[in-house]
Amino acid sequence: MFKPAATLTVDNASATLAAGLQAIAGGQSVIDLSGVATVDSSAVATLLAWQRAAKQKGLTLQFGVLPTNLQSLVDLYGAASLLGAPTSASDRHH
Repeated sequence: MFKPAATLTVDNASATLAAGLQAIAGGQSVIDLSGVATVDSSAVATLLAWQRAAKQKGLTLQFGVLPTNLQSLVDLYGAASLLGAPTSASDRHH
């Protein structure tokens, strides 16, 4: 399981993206984002890039429960379905 650092912003997105891609190339299919506390739109782009890489390898990537701030950005960009993640609105109904 790959677990990125607590911050995933434009400042470290390239390095985090590369580390995640390396993990996916090695067959990892779970990325634990529970410790990610600081995000910006780069985080959503990084998750989408990881998802594309996993699909190209025939893997189904799992992110688990997204931190609230990251879930909010995913919802804002309408990317939940692309990531296979629930929207925060659907979480409230269950």
